Amino acid sequence: MTGPLREARISAVAISANTATLRRLVPTTHAMAIVKADGYGHGAVTAARAALEAGVDHLGVADLDEAFELRAAGIDAPVLAWLHDPEADLSAAAEAGIALGVSSRAQLARAAASGHRATVHVKVDTGLSRNGVIEAEWGPLVERLAAHVAAGEIVLGGVFSHLSNTSPDDDRAQVVAFERFLDAVRSVGLEPGLRHLAASAAALDHPATRYDMVRLGIGLYGIAPERHLRGTLPLVPAMRLSARVVGLKRVPAGSGVSYGYRHRTTAPTTLALVPLGYADGVPRAAVDAPVRIGESVHRVVGRIAMDQLIVDVGDTPVAIGDRAVLWGDPAEGDPSVDAWADAAGTIAYELVTRLGRRVHRTGA
Repeated sequence: MTGPLREARISAVAISANTATLRRLVPTTHAMAIVKADGYGHGAVTAARAALEAGVDHLGVADLDEAFELRAAGIDAPVLAWLHDPEADLSAAAEAGIALGVSSRAQLARAAASGHRATVHVKVDTGLSRNGVIEAEWGPLVERLAAHVAAGEIVLGGVFSHLSNTSPDDDRAQVVAFERFLDAVRSVGLEPGLRHLAASAAALDHPATRYDMVRLGIGLYGIAPERHLRGTLPLVPAMRLSARVVGLKRVPAGSGVSYGYRHRTTAPTTLALVPLGYADGVPRAAVDAPVRIGESVHRVVGRIAMDQLIVDVGDTPVAIGDRAVLWGDPAEGDPSVDAWADAAGTIAYELVTRLGRRVHRTGA
């Protein structure tokens, strides 16, 4: 069997192995697997189950639809969702046992009015300037928080924030801000519950940021969370993106290749046509990106189009139907997704999460 025309082969075994590795390197009491954005493009349910089997005890998603998908699949582990539609049904979420990240007094009031004694994790803005309670609102929010807890309307499950990973000094400033908010919570007679600040990069680099729980994201999928960590972590890439070669063309020297003739051949060569393009999530901006066909790694030439890209295979024997691998596990001879990210001037996170629906996901 040659597999689908376009395939992203996902290894749950790799996700479990990476989870176990990260839990060994970051031995906190609790760990949350981040499975938002359909498990970073790997399948949220697949990723959640693999991570839970390997030692995490919480799951994190961005929005409630993602959380409900996990519940519908029969996953009953603690789930936190933190990015809410202003009209989202928080009552249904609380009834389903989904913890709510709250970033304002208005969200806190809605959670308290759910009628199901919602568990909340307060998101505090410590300097990233995204969602999270700003410092000017800390006093009024913790007062309302204490009142809702006393009334039995909510349970304070945790307090969290997110580091910018800009510099050690910037991260330290955010830790100081986080501690100030924790003090504000304690000042109204509450315990903060699970304190979580570090995602994968900070959890590995800055032990002081680990607190009670770390949030493990991109590392679960076998991708180093920071460039300086590449090659230093024993992670296994969980996605292999490939497609079958659908065309071969022998062309003379001087042949223009794809739109705009950004590339012209310098010698007689064979061009292989691969049916993956920017409609499938392959970045149009990638220049000279690597592609493995058989046992050889070649390069993309010319501009990547909506549905297809062209690989110069020179005089290497290639047949129609051979698999062209864009990224996978370098230990098996495949190009890395980081190499593609570098070629496109972006990060691996973007590439694995943007694959289109024409790419058929399969299990390894």
